[in-house]
Amino acid sequence: MLRKIRLTCALVVFVLITGLFLDFTGTLHTWLGWLAKIQFLPAVLALNIGVIVFLVVLTLVFGRIYCSIICPLGVFQDIVSWVSGRRKKKHYRFSYSPEVKWLRYGVFILFVIALIAGIGSLVALLAPYSSYGRIVQNLFQPIYIWGNNLLAFLAERANSYAFYEKDVWLRSLPTFIIAAVSFVALIVLAWLNGRTYCNTVCPVGTVLGFISRFSLLHPVLDAGKCTKCSLCAHRCKAACIDYKNHKIDYSRCVACMDCIDTCQHDALHLQWRWNDMNRSNEDKIVKADATKPIDTSRRTFLIGVAVAMTTAAWAQKKKKIDGGLAVIEDKIAPKRTTPITPPGSLSAENMARHCTACQLCVAQCPNDVLRPSTDLMKLMQPTMSFERGYCHPGCTRCSNVCPTGAIRPITRTAKSATQIGHAVWVKKNCIPLTDGVECGNCARHCPAGAITMVPSKASNPKSPKIPAVNTERCIGCGACENQCPARPFSAIYVEGYEMHRIV
Repeated sequence: MLRKIRLTCALVVFVLITGLFLDFTGTLHTWLGWLAKIQFLPAVLALNIGVIVFLVVLTLVFGRIYCSIICPLGVFQDIVSWVSGRRKKKHYRFSYSPEVKWLRYGVFILFVIALIAGIGSLVALLAPYSSYGRIVQNLFQPIYIWGNNLLAFLAERANSYAFYEKDVWLRSLPTFIIAAVSFVALIVLAWLNGRTYCNTVCPVGTVLGFISRFSLLHPVLDAGKCTKCSLCAHRCKAACIDYKNHKIDYSRCVACMDCIDTCQHDALHLQWRWNDMNRSNEDKIVKADATKPIDTSRRTFLIGVAVAMTTAAWAQKKKKIDGGLAVIEDKIAPKRTTPITPPGSLSAENMARHCTACQLCVAQCPNDVLRPSTDLMKLMQPTMSFERGYCHPGCTRCSNVCPTGAIRPITRTAKSATQIGHAVWVKKNCIPLTDGVECGNCARHCPAGAITMVPSKASNPKSPKIPAVNTERCIGCGACENQCPARPFSAIYVEGYEMHRIV
């Protein structure tokens, strides 16, 4: 019964979290955004004390049920492991193995050092929630969007606009490759050995594993009833049951209840810690007295929380044509001296220290402005570029969905007064000078009124007009860069600020 409750909760949470990353309309996040914010590492980085205390207390009471229910990467591994176990003669394929402490704690120490030093790329590689987010955003979301586009195509022919098309494009090749490699590696590990990643690499698993050593409620092995049939050990995907010595390593147990469901001799039970206080913390074994039955009246298992889906995107760009059927050349991003970070991120340093590169903001950006960075020190963390759209002053979705505090909640009014960069004019690319025609697109589309068209020659009022940028008013939204008709490089682009400013 406990296992069925755990499976039901885990599947609900997994589907909902996956949906968060797949949905590009922002609808799901309105109701389920809290699922991203109750993930352990994002809560720590955001200093969300309430969530941290809740997860710690949950682990102290019930063990690592976070890893079995709330963490989407853990549930994903369980699904892969379950499929692998459906093979003939592979149902009982695991075996006990001692804890690899040097690897487990070595990876954790490396993770902490990277976190303190602000090496976001290493933190992003090891963070479990972020790893799953990248997998969904890069590998699954394109399929989801293609399905949406098919529905939009069919709906349009039925005179319905319930769906709208969304471009599928490759935001970052390095991030896509990392997501694909992570996906394959996790499948291989889970297929062969179940929870190997969780108990050797995952830093969150290491922290919660240490806390769960002292959990009040945990499975115990009754030496009096155990026949050493080894079924529990062969079903334990965490490889933490030493049935020969009747011991369970609670630091690696993920409270999945598979062992209790498997035992055919009623030798495994959930038991409160105080019923076994006379045993050492290391063993945690119940050596039952044959004349004293184990009290099973308190078998309770509290399971909560649910998480939602993720998003992914890659693929082909559609070629656009102008009125004369000439192919419009795609824009190429300029080389910026300072990368641009979204309003609400405060500074490049704040972004680097708090972002785990989960890609939720990238997946949710309605204007295709955010994309993963290719900078090695900030690899996969979001940066802004304006080839496909610009940062609309009325949109605050990325700040609303960020669970780590890397992009803090910001109002529309505050966003309109936040300078994330300033526009820079490039004379050699400007169409009025190169083609001798009037333009003014940048000035017409500037929401801050920071661009004015002035004669290129002060002595001749009739000379071609060129843009003049008022950097004190410019907020760096990128509307001018996006709307500039010059190809492949815009005649005006945005240079970022290390520290955001207020107008």
